[in-house]
Amino acid sequence: MDKEELLREAEKSIVDADKAKAEELSRRAIAESVDPLEMINKGFRVGITKVGDLFGRGELFLPELILSAEAMKGATDILTSAMPKEAKKKIGKVVIGTAQGDIHDIGKSMVVSFLQANGFEVHDIGRDVEIQKFIHKAQEVDADIIGVSALLTTTMTGQKTLIQELKKAGLRDRFKVMVGGAPATQRWADRIGADAYGIDAADAAKKAMKLLSEE
Repeated sequence: MDKEELLREAEKSIVDADKAKAEELSRRAIAESVDPLEMINKGFRVGITKVGDLFGRGELFLPELILSAEAMKGATDILTSAMPKEAKKKIGKVVIGTAQGDIHDIGKSMVVSFLQANGFEVHDIGRDVEIQKFIHKAQEVDADIIGVSALLTTTMTGQKTLIQELKKAGLRDRFKVMVGGAPATQRWADRIGADAYGIDAADAAKKAMKLLSEE
C-alpha cells in the first residue's frame, strides 16, 4: 500500500468509525516509515474533520461521533508514540471541566476526545468543579485555553463568574475562555465576554484551533 492510499484509508477508517482498522493502518504506516505527523494531519485528521461536518449537518448521530473520536484517539496514540520527542509538541493546552453544581459531563467528555484527536494536551478536571479550581489548574499547567461546560441554565452563570474572577486576579489576558453546553449560545458567550462558543464537540475543537492561530 503506497502512502497516498494509506492516507485515504486512514481518512475512511475515521469516517467509518473503525477503530481496529485505524489502529492497523497506524502500525502499517510506522512499519513502512511513513511520517507519523503526516499520517495524522493528512489522513486521520481529515477524517475527523469530515465526521464533525457530517454531525453538524445532522447526517451523523452522537453514538457514531463517539466511535469516530475513539478510533481517532486510538490511531493517534500509536502514531504519537512513534514520534521523536521533539515532534510531540502539542498544539496547545486546554483545561476543561463542567461548572459547579452540574454533574452532566457527556458533552464535555466528547469535547475532550475531539481536542485530543486534534493534537491538544487536555487536562480534564471533571464535573461539578469550583471556579477557582479552573483558574488554579490553568496556572499550574500553563494552559492556553480554559473550557467551561454547563448543561443547566442554573449553572451556566459559572461561565460568567469564571471570566469575572480571571479579571479580578489580573489573569484575563493570560487565558482564552471557551464556553459550551445545551443552554449556552453565541449571544451568551458575547454577553459574558468569552473568547469562543462551541455548539458541539467538533465545533469546539475548530474554535480552539482558531483561537490559538490568532495569537
